[in-house]
Amino acid sequence: MTASLAPPVYTVVPFVLMLLAVAVCPLWVAHWWESNRNKLLVAAALGLPVLALYLGRRPAALLAMAEEYVSFIVLLGGLYTISGGIRLTGDLQATPFINTSFLAIGALLASFIGTTGASMVLIRPLLQTNRERQHVKHTVIFFIFVVSNVGGMLTPLGDPPLFLGYLQGVPFMWTFRLWPSWLFLTGILLVVYFVWDTRQYVHEPIAALARDRTQLEPLRVGGALNGLGLAAVVLAVAFLHAPWREVVIVGAAGASLALTPAAIRRANGVTAYPMIEVAVLFFGIFLTMIPALELLRVRGEELRVREPWHFFWATGVLSSFLDNAPTYLTFLALAQGMRMPDEVVGVTHRVLAAISVGAVAMGANSYIGNAPNFMVKTIAEEAKVTMPSFFGYMLYSVGILVPLFVLTTLLFFR
Repeated sequence: MTASLAPPVYTVVPFVLMLLAVAVCPLWVAHWWESNRNKLLVAAALGLPVLALYLGRRPAALLAMAEEYVSFIVLLGGLYTISGGIRLTGDLQATPFINTSFLAIGALLASFIGTTGASMVLIRPLLQTNRERQHVKHTVIFFIFVVSNVGGMLTPLGDPPLFLGYLQGVPFMWTFRLWPSWLFLTGILLVVYFVWDTRQYVHEPIAALARDRTQLEPLRVGGALNGLGLAAVVLAVAFLHAPWREVVIVGAAGASLALTPAAIRRANGVTAYPMIEVAVLFFGIFLTMIPALELLRVRGEELRVREPWHFFWATGVLSSFLDNAPTYLTFLALAQGMRMPDEVVGVTHRVLAAISVGAVAMGANSYIGNAPNFMVKTIAEEAKVTMPSFFGYMLYSVGILVPLFVLTTLLFFR
């Protein structure tokens, strides 16, 4: 597309308003925003002008984006449905080693069943294990850091932005190139958490530790057959293309619904609400971002975001407060518009790595940076854990994560 055919700058306004609605409405009009119908009204109001524009201008762009939207929703819905049929129960002794092991296992699972799936499978047994302890807040915060965000970096299944990259042509195995960043970030966070939890463990009341040692239950897994469904999703994404990829994912999700006892999903608190919410919001996001992506591909060089570390921080900062999936696509389009050496999907490996790590890891900077963050916070509060406020949480992320991201910049993206 030449500059003369690029959409006018004002066509980006619906996309900007859509992202602002996602970021601001949960804070300013929380009760009104809880209704998926209201979210649909916002998405439709902002998306319909773009739909009308492209029906007459470039209908092929609408068709291509519709195909990506369907693939995206099918994958998220499949992972949510299948992982929701797995229930891990039990009450282990809540030592720093056991708690750190939960986070480490979650960091591995997140890349293969998604950050949402891993968070939903592990947060309840972790809270159950720590129910006798008084100092639990820091454990939930680090869980959000590690399992709900940083851990999902190794495959396109791990976090929505990476799957969108896969749909844009990034090879399935490419994300394994991010293992040095994954290992560095995860390893440092686990070490910091272990030290922190050890200090907190020493200050637990003696009576609480005595109850923790005696009130034990072995870990049990319900709905274990869903592991086969998750394996089918991984293989489908790795080796199949649309529409067969989506057929296998829908089939695996349908089998999970048919074969898993309904009691397991009820105990996990699995409802259709979160997936309807995602489908509605991303309908608006996918539609409104078409002109924004086209404009960035044509005129991206004018923004002077050039170096890998520029992309890491620009993508990351926006992913902290806006949804990280469209943020990833925005900066990928920007990089493609710079006409850099074509090592993978029109950009260099280092720039794509910077965009990927920034989008995935910095989603942990706030409660609204990634979908599982708020889910974990809500479940923890239901378990009587006093969680910090929106800005209180950011004191932890700024104090712990930002210095770590500075080190990541120096090691990998300078």
